[in-house]
Amino acid sequence: MAIETTPFDATRYLEDPEAQAVFLRDALETGDAGYIAHALGVIVRARGMSQVARDAGLSREALYKALSPTGNPTLSTLLGVTKALNIRLGASAIRSE
Repeated sequence: MAIETTPFDATRYLEDPEAQAVFLRDALETGDAGYIAHALGVIVRARGMSQVARDAGLSREALYKALSPTGNPTLSTLLGVTKALNIRLGASAIRSE
């Protein structure tokens, strides 16, 4: 008998703004631009791509492109999207050991 699987959809588990912030914080801590764009894309899809695009002053297509696996969002796009999501980015010093 074959095993039946269903695709995993992270947006189903990221409905809470705090969970979204934790997810993005984790991505930012890796320093991996692809993972950061992916995480931001998942959060945007959880909130609603069209609404976030409008709130960020972007077209839906431009937002999809910027947050695609091959996308490279500009700083202004990143700031606009995080503002639209009501997520604040922060900075902290890295302790050298």
